[in-house]
Amino acid sequence: MELFAEALVTLLVVTDPVGNVPVFLALTRRRPETRRQAAWQASAVAGVVIYAFALFGQAILRALGISVASLEVAGGFILVLAALELLQPRGQGHAPEADGVNVALVPLGTPLLAGPGAIAATMVYVQRARGAGQVAEVLLAVLAVLVAVYLALRFAHGVGRLLGDNGIELLSRIVGLLLAAIAVQMTATGALYWAQHGV
Repeated sequence: MELFAEALVTLLVVTDPVGNVPVFLALTRRRPETRRQAAWQASAVAGVVIYAFALFGQAILRALGISVASLEVAGGFILVLAALELLQPRGQGHAPEADGVNVALVPLGTPLLAGPGAIAATMVYVQRARGAGQVAEVLLAVLAVLVAVYLALRFAHGVGRLLGDNGIELLSRIVGLLLAAIAVQMTATGALYWAQHGV
């Protein structure tokens, strides 16, 4: 279950369920009655996108001639950008939900939840998996993360009141630091493979 634990922690950090609570509240503040529906829709969209890349990402890589090491290095760079965003104060320009626009699909489902970082990390872990058992571990970790995302969004109002603005900002900084460390490790692993086996 080591791969499950590693994938779970990484994806939790990347998707940042609690850190996305203020974004969710801002996007749905004009129609708060839709928050329950938006929570499961955003989680479902994120799940479809991540699972699609988890299951078919390897075929895409082979078709494009991209190695696992290249994916790890690229994924590390993407995670660094995500970490920097978490370590900086969130912008105040999140627009409220517009009439007739389902924000649960875009930008909540993707790219906020199922963004490049989550997609790249999932594909890397599937690539690392040896056998169907470890692939199942990664897919189970994705499911656990999606459940955590749904619960965070479903109870966003209560979470926001419990943590307060300062608490959420502090948690985002800690998550950003952890994500930066994961990004460095992922990039180093890819670079080491290059050094040992070539691109």
